[in-house]
Amino acid sequence: MTQARPASDTTAPSGPGGDDYLERRALRRGSAGWVLLTGLGVAYVVSGDFSGWNFGLAEGGFGGLAIAMVLMGVMYTCMVFSLAELSSILPTAGGGYGFARRALGPWGGFLTGTAILIEYVLAPAAISIFIGDYVESLGLFGLESGWPLILVCFLIFIGIHLWGVGEALRFSFAVTGIAVAALLVFAVGAFMEFEPSGLNDIKVDTEAFGANSWLPFGILGIWAAFPFGMWFFLGVEGVPLAAEETRNPARTLPKAIRWSMLILVVLAVLTFVAAAGARGSAAIQEAGNPLVEALQPGGEPTTLSRIVNYAGLAGLVASFFSLIYAGSRQLFALSRAGYLPRFLSLTSRRKAPYLGLLVPGAIGFALAAGSGDGARMLNVAVFGATISYALMSLSHIVLRRREPGLDHPYRTPGGILTSSVALVLACAALVATFLVDVTAALIALGVYVVALAYFGLYSRKHLVARAPEEEFAALAAAEAELERN
Repeated sequence: MTQARPASDTTAPSGPGGDDYLERRALRRGSAGWVLLTGLGVAYVVSGDFSGWNFGLAEGGFGGLAIAMVLMGVMYTCMVFSLAELSSILPTAGGGYGFARRALGPWGGFLTGTAILIEYVLAPAAISIFIGDYVESLGLFGLESGWPLILVCFLIFIGIHLWGVGEALRFSFAVTGIAVAALLVFAVGAFMEFEPSGLNDIKVDTEAFGANSWLPFGILGIWAAFPFGMWFFLGVEGVPLAAEETRNPARTLPKAIRWSMLILVVLAVLTFVAAAGARGSAAIQEAGNPLVEALQPGGEPTTLSRIVNYAGLAGLVASFFSLIYAGSRQLFALSRAGYLPRFLSLTSRRKAPYLGLLVPGAIGFALAAGSGDGARMLNVAVFGATISYALMSLSHIVLRRREPGLDHPYRTPGGILTSSVALVLACAALVATFLVDVTAALIALGVYVVALAYFGLYSRKHLVARAPEEEFAALAAAEAELERN
């Protein structure tokens, strides 16, 4: 092994020179087409349709959450169009880290990758707690929520990932299909009980600026509801992380990203309006299981509410399972390039990054079993997500301006105007997280400080030039040097 010299934005870092370095860190190529990737994009998010978003009603009321959902939907739509272009240019497992590395240099790449890791390590940990609560509430096999059940979740689903990516994505697709079908069935049943008056039945805070029946907490309530509007879409940006395991990624990834977002928008509108109108916004604003609550106006379970309740568990499993996948690929890419310890990117004979699965899984289990506070962990995850959104949107703007000659198999409609809208809304969402949970935001910032200290003091001097994301950046630096000369 040879140690690298310090890297800069214009000088490619050197790294391990052994021929087998990348061979021992190879993923299984061509395992997924656009249909499986579309399922993956929906799986990341689908649990958010079953619960979580409704707490935004307590922050902004129906009107405030509706506006927040629309604005966050615009942010995600603009961002995924930008990501579709970037993933067609740089189809590597680094995803957002790789895009930011090319556009913003090593520091920008590490900042983005760390933010993504915060999201994809904390979110599965939180969801594992919710799975335990669901299993207990449904009375499945007499099991109770607690660390043994959380441990079983991590062991089973990480085990499937270790089996192989093709098998894992097919499992995720099947479970996601069950959850989506249940959401559609729910919408049909809920609309049969729909009452428009129930949408704005939350008591108005007369002291809030701009308050009315549709905005019971005033104008500021819209902003405070941003993080909950994100729950309908949170995680879809993880599709590009499957780039190195995809057939023809330059064509497949943009198609899968667009279809995922379209499906999620439809599900968000149907779920939100149907649930609030069937039972009333006030009744579901603090419910742990709002869809089931919406189908039980008298408090008595029905056949349909039981079906939706079981399907909610399927939605949680789908998101938990797919987010484990996303986190492992982001960690794999950062480790392979030397930003994190290199041994974390080693792959098994089945081409699975086994330590990239086991280490975040162990951390997630410890957090879930130790804290038991799923809501707080999700707020930390949202904080990390908003930072990554801002940096990825900025990366699209920078690359469009600095490297207009790049080959673009897919081009973002609207160009940098589209990514600029995503950037502004992502920054607004980042500030909104402080309105909802200051402690969660400070926890995420604390993790950032520790990570940046590690990068600044050590890993930036030991980057691996042969990693795909670093090679892309080195090529750009070389071309820029030629143009200057």
